Amino acid sequence: MGRFLFNKALRILLVTNGLVLLAGAMLGPIYALFVEEIGGNLLDASLTGGFFALAAGITTLIAGKYADKSKRDEIIVAWGYIVMGIGFFLYTLVDSIWFLFGVQVVIGFAEAFYSPAFDALFSKHITKKKAGREWGAWESMNYFAVAVGSVIGGLIVTSFGFNTLFILMSLLCFVSAGYIFHLGKRVL
Repeated sequence: MGRFLFNKALRILLVTNGLVLLAGAMLGPIYALFVEEIGGNLLDASLTGGFFALAAGITTLIAGKYADKSKRDEIIVAWGYIVMGIGFFLYTLVDSIWFLFGVQVVIGFAEAFYSPAFDALFSKHITKKKAGREWGAWESMNYFAVAVGSVIGGLIVTSFGFNTLFILMSLLCFVSAGYIFHLGKRVL
């Protein structure tokens, strides 16, 4: 069993990123329903996805260069989680498609801002002889987050509404950021 355990830094990165991925996954399958609830349609849902991807793509190029120069990648990751949490919270205020476009840009920016730094940090703590297993753990955690988040998101929205879901998504990001800030300098 010991051969499947990871060093402390990787465990922290897997858990915190897992919570952030879980947060995003809770909305994924029911996102179009939210767009419809604020008066949008399927085309609007597609356009907001485009705004997210465009913001993320542009930001990733810039963030990668910044991460290469950073001495404290964990700070970049934590701030990315915070901005993502703010973006998720902003969903509670969305009352138009145009506002939703802006929120999607914020979330796309946040995800792209922290991703290169996260990848650099994760790579830094990889055990050379376990690289496939350790990256495989991150990949599978991503899929598990989607599986669990999809169900949890539907249950929460069905029982309590979208705003409760958005607040929970936001809190998961803030908890992850706090944990990274708290342990980052010592462990990461």
